[in-house]
Amino acid sequence: MNPKISFAVLLVLSCLTAVADAEPLQLEKGDHICLVGNGLGERMQVQNQWESLLHQRFSDLNLVVRNLCFPGDEPYLRIRSKNFGEPDSHLTHSQASVVMYFFGYNESFAGKKGLSKFKSDLTKLVNDTKSNDYGKGNPDVVLVSPIAFENIGDPNLSDGVEQNANLALYTQAMAEVAADTGAVFADVFAPTKALFEKSDDRLTINGFQLNEAGYAAFARILDESLFGAGTPDAVNESVKAEVDGKNFHWFHRYRAVNGFSIYGDRGLAGNDGTYNNRDVMERERAILDEMTANRDARIWTVARGESVPNLVDDSNTLAFIEPKTNVGGQDDKNAKAGKLGSLNYLPAAEQQKLFRLADGYEIQLVASEEQFPELSNPVALQFDSKGRLWVATMKSYPHWKPKSPMNDKLLIFEDTDGDHDADVCKVFADNLHQPTGFELGHGGAYVSRQPDIWFMKDTDGDDKADVTVRQLIGFDSADSHHGIAAFEWGPGGNLYFQEGTFKFSAVESPYGVRRMAEAGIWKYNPRTERMGSHVSFAFSNPWGYCYDKWGQDFIGDASPGFAYWAAPISGHIEYPLKHPGGSQHRRMADVTGGDPKYQHLTFYKKRIRPLAGCAIVSSRHFPDDMQGNFLVTNVIGERAILNHRIEEQDSGFVGTEVEPLLSCDDGNFRPVDVQFAPDGSLYIVDWHNALIGHLQHNLRDPSRDHSHGRIWRVTHKDRPLVEPAKIDGQPNAALLELLKTPEDRTRYRARRELAQRHSDDVIPAIGSWVAGLDDSDENHTHHLLEAAWMYQTHNHVDMDLLGKLLSADDHRARAAAVRLISHMLHAIPNHKELIATSISDKHPRVRLEAVRAVSFLSGDEAVEMALGVLEFEMDDYLQYTLDETMRALEQEQ
Repeated sequence: MNPKISFAVLLVLSCLTAVADAEPLQLEKGDHICLVGNGLGERMQVQNQWESLLHQRFSDLNLVVRNLCFPGDEPYLRIRSKNFGEPDSHLTHSQASVVMYFFGYNESFAGKKGLSKFKSDLTKLVNDTKSNDYGKGNPDVVLVSPIAFENIGDPNLSDGVEQNANLALYTQAMAEVAADTGAVFADVFAPTKALFEKSDDRLTINGFQLNEAGYAAFARILDESLFGAGTPDAVNESVKAEVDGKNFHWFHRYRAVNGFSIYGDRGLAGNDGTYNNRDVMERERAILDEMTANRDARIWTVARGESVPNLVDDSNTLAFIEPKTNVGGQDDKNAKAGKLGSLNYLPAAEQQKLFRLADGYEIQLVASEEQFPELSNPVALQFDSKGRLWVATMKSYPHWKPKSPMNDKLLIFEDTDGDHDADVCKVFADNLHQPTGFELGHGGAYVSRQPDIWFMKDTDGDDKADVTVRQLIGFDSADSHHGIAAFEWGPGGNLYFQEGTFKFSAVESPYGVRRMAEAGIWKYNPRTERMGSHVSFAFSNPWGYCYDKWGQDFIGDASPGFAYWAAPISGHIEYPLKHPGGSQHRRMADVTGGDPKYQHLTFYKKRIRPLAGCAIVSSRHFPDDMQGNFLVTNVIGERAILNHRIEEQDSGFVGTEVEPLLSCDDGNFRPVDVQFAPDGSLYIVDWHNALIGHLQHNLRDPSRDHSHGRIWRVTHKDRPLVEPAKIDGQPNAALLELLKTPEDRTRYRARRELAQRHSDDVIPAIGSWVAGLDDSDENHTHHLLEAAWMYQTHNHVDMDLLGKLLSADDHRARAAAVRLISHMLHAIPNHKELIATSISDKHPRVRLEAVRAVSFLSGDEAVEMALGVLEFEMDDYLQYTLDETMRALEQEQ
C-alpha cells in the first residue's frame, strides 16, 4: 500500500469526524422522497433493503419514494434520449419534497484537479434545488457520499487504494458543500470502508458495485447516517416484497423501453387513423403511475403490521387504449404474392415447401411453436459446450404491457435421439424483459434484460438459473428494437454487444464512467471489468457482428442493410464524438454507408435492406468455394440468407454478392439470427411474424403475433457433417488441441470453455501446448495466434510469443498481434515501441492496425508516430483511420 495515499485517506477520514454528528434528516407525513444521481442510488430500486427499512422506521408517515437515478450521472452531466425530460420535470412529476443526491463516484476519477469544479457544480445544484417548488414547497436536500472501493483480492482488478484516496477527497468536498448550503450530509464512505476491511465476505460485484449482501449492509449504514440511532433490527420481507412490486412498476414507467416511440420523434408513428404511439403508450404510463400509487398504499399498510390481499387491486386505473390494426385486407393479397407477411400463418410443414435453396442444400425444421409453445418470437441463438441449442424469446415484444405477465424466456433445446429435431425444451430463465441478445460464458449466461445485462447461472445442475446478478447497468431504454444485441466473444476474451441509435448510455466501471450516444458496439471484459466503446459510429441499428479466422471483425447495420469492416471505425474516440460515416449521415446514396465521402466504409455494395444476424462461413460441411463467405439475414425485402464472397484488397476487404443461400416465399419468414452448429450445419432463427418494426405499426397493433417462432437447419446434401468436438468437462490440454480445428465456431466454443477455467491452471497449460507445436505445420502461425489470444483472455501477455507473431511471415498474424497490443496496453510496458515498428510494416493492413492502436495513446510522440504512416502508400481505409486517430489525439489535448 502506498503510504502517502494511506495517509491521505486517514487525513480526510479524520476531517469527516466533524460531520458525523450532523443533524439527522427530519421527515414529515406525506413526504415525497426522490433519489437522484449515479449507479449507487439507481441499484436501490432493485436492491430495496434501504427503502424497506425507511418505511419500517417511519410507518406512520405514508412516505412516497421515487428513484430517478441514472448510472453515469453527475450534477450537470446527465445524458438522456430525446425528449426524455429535464431533471426538474421529473421531480415535479414526482412532487419531490426531499431530494437525495448520490454523487461523487464518477467525478472522483478526475482526482484533485476536478475537486473545484465538483464543489462548484454541487453547490449550485443544491441551491437551485432548495429554491424550487416541485409541488410540496421548497424541498430538503440530502447529499449521500460515495461508498468506499473494496479490495476483493483479485489480481485482475484494482486494489482500490488510489480510488479510495480520491473518494475520500470527494466525500470531504460533499461534506463541505452540505455545511455551506444547509443540506443534510450522509457519510457512507467511512463506514463502508471500515465494513470492507473487517468483513470476511465479498460485498461488491467488482470493487465498487455492491452485491445483494453489500446492499443489505449498506441499507443499515445509510439509514443510520440519515436518521441516527433506531434503525430497525432487520428488513421485514413482507414490506420488501411490496416495495419490490412498487419499484418494478415505477421503473417501467420512468425507464420505458420505447421512449423514442412514446415521447420521442416516433411518438406520432404507428397511426391507425385514430391513435398513434404517443396516445396509446402515454396512457399506459399513466396507468403505471396509478399502479405504482396503489402499491404505495400497500407498503404503508404492511409497514404498520396490517395485512393486505394477496393480489393488488388495480381496478381503479384508467382503461387501456386499444388501437385498430393497420394490416390485413390488401396486405393479405400482397402477402400471397410474397410481398408481405400474412395474418394467415402457415403450419411449419407448409412453410418448409416454400423455401428456395441454392443447389445442393436442404432445410430441416428443428423446432416450432407447434411442438414447443414456449418458442414464441425467438430472437437469438447460441450453442453450449454440450452442443445444446439455446434460444432467447421475446413474447412481450415490442413493449411489455402493464397488468400482463413479463415472461420472456431463455430456452435450452435438446436432441435426444440424434435426428437433429429438438425433443426437449427446458426453460433456463423466465420473467425476462426483451432479451434481444445473450451469450454463454463463465459458467452461465450474459442476458440482455432490457435495459440491463444480467449474469445468470445454474449452480445445482437442473438447467435452471438460480443465481442472477444485475451485472451491467446504464444502457438507455429509448427503443427496444435497438436494445443490446449481437453478443459475441472476441478471440481475446472481450464480450462485445451492440445498441442502436436514439440511445444515450452511461455505464460505470472500476475505471470510470463510459458513455456512448446514438449507436455503437460495447466491449466488456468480465475478468478485468474493463468496459468501454469498441465502435462509436453513426449506425442506425447494428444487429450483426462476427469475426474471421484471423480476428478481423465485421458488422451488420440492420435498418439500412449496410455491412462494415470494423478496424477503421474502431479506434479510440471519446464521447460525445463519433467516427463519421454510417447511415445516420442523411446524404445517403443507396449503395454507400451514408455520406458518399465515406462510401468505402461499407465493404460491399448493398442490394437490399434490412439485415439482422451475420456469420462467416467456416465449416467443412459446406463446399470449399463457400469458405470465408459473409452471410447476412434479410428480414423484409427478400426474407433470405444473402451470401457475399470476401477478398482482401489493399489494407482492407471487398465483398461481392453471390447467389443467396436460401429465400422463402412465406412472407412471415423472418430470419433474425444465424450460427454454425457443432456439426457444421447452419441454424436459422425465424422470428416468424407478419408484423415487424415500430415505425410502420402501432406498438399495440392487435395483429402483432406473440405465439409463433421456428428454428431451421440448413445442410448440404452431398457433404458429410462435421464430427462435433467434445468440449464440456474436457481437460485443458484437450481443449487447447481444439484450437487447431478448422471450424471457427469449434475454436470459439473451446476458447469460451477455457475462459471460465482458473488462470493458474490455464496459463501453464498454454505454455506446454505451445512448446509442443510442430513448427513445420502450415497452420503453425495461426496456432501461435490462438495461444496469444488465450493468454489475453486470462489477462496475460507472453512477450516472446508476441514477438514471434509481430515478425511472422503472414501479415494477418502481424495485424492480429497489433490489435492485441491495443487491447493490452496496461500489460505491455514497451507497447509504444512495438506500435511504432508496426507503423512501418510492409503490409497496409498491419500499418492500419498500428495507426488504429496509436489512437489509444496520447501526446506529441503519438502524433508523430501516427504521421509516420504517410511515408508509405495510402488507401481510403488507411487515410480514414489516420484522420480519426489524429482527431482522437487532438481530443486528448
